[in-house]
Amino acid sequence: MSNISILFQAPPLALQLVIDGFLIGAIFALAAYGMALVWGVMNIINITQGEFVMLGGFVAVVLYEAGIHPLWGVPAAAAVLYAVGWLTYRAVIFRIVDRDLFTSLLATFGISIILQQLMNQVFGADVRIAEAGLGSWFFADGLVTISQIKVVGFFICLGMGGGLLLFLKRSRLGQAIRATAQNARAARVLGVDTDRVYATTYALNAAICGAAGALVAMAYTIHPYIGLPYTIRSFMIVVIAGLGNLAGVVVAGLGLGAAEYFAGFILGAQFQLAFVFLLLVVVLVVRSWRLAMKRQYLK
Repeated sequence: MSNISILFQAPPLALQLVIDGFLIGAIFALAAYGMALVWGVMNIINITQGEFVMLGGFVAVVLYEAGIHPLWGVPAAAAVLYAVGWLTYRAVIFRIVDRDLFTSLLATFGISIILQQLMNQVFGADVRIAEAGLGSWFFADGLVTISQIKVVGFFICLGMGGGLLLFLKRSRLGQAIRATAQNARAARVLGVDTDRVYATTYALNAAICGAAGALVAMAYTIHPYIGLPYTIRSFMIVVIAGLGNLAGVVVAGLGLGAAEYFAGFILGAQFQLAFVFLLLVVVLVVRSWRLAMKRQYLK
């Protein structure tokens, strides 16, 4: 309760939490949009989402340690993870496209464990960061601080989301992806190579996560075993926003980021991740209750 009173006594502190939450929320929304794409097109819940984010972060770290500015890690991570996503689809995912969701959960969970161990063996278990070398802006006599790299990351996320939306609407391949999402069997009848569409969709999701991971490595920290919270956040955002609702994904991502920062301040940083998992349980219970009420109404 004392921390809540501090927020009322120091409005700049509350503003700081909102700004930080929105900036990280954009990255959450970007990763969630990739999950929504795979879920909507392929009917697969991709548990490897967080590991793709971490792997993209390690690409940026490797470039940084090689003397290359980590901002170049954003396109590099997207390219590397696109290849990883394509290979993952060809090795495993194509076998579970027509299976039930539980099968996809088990398969992608196994892939996530493999990726965790590979990252641990190759990059080590230390917490890593790629210094972007940018400064910060100070407002309200230094009470509000805005990191420039977080602002850059925010606009990169918005640009990538907008670019992906244009790709899905304007390009032939994007139209094929949308057609497959609506009715895969009809798309095949009309000559769409749905296997290629599925491979591209999964690879695009991995590329999106890779770019998000590079931003995480510059603005926050990465570690081989902290991908799961990003998967949980992505799943929760998609459940709240719904499939195919880009605006809803953005709003849910920004809202989750702000709520998480407020929870971390009020409850303590050690309970911040616990708040995320608790919020997931609440969201699932509420969604289940609403669906049950809707079924009763239809009867």
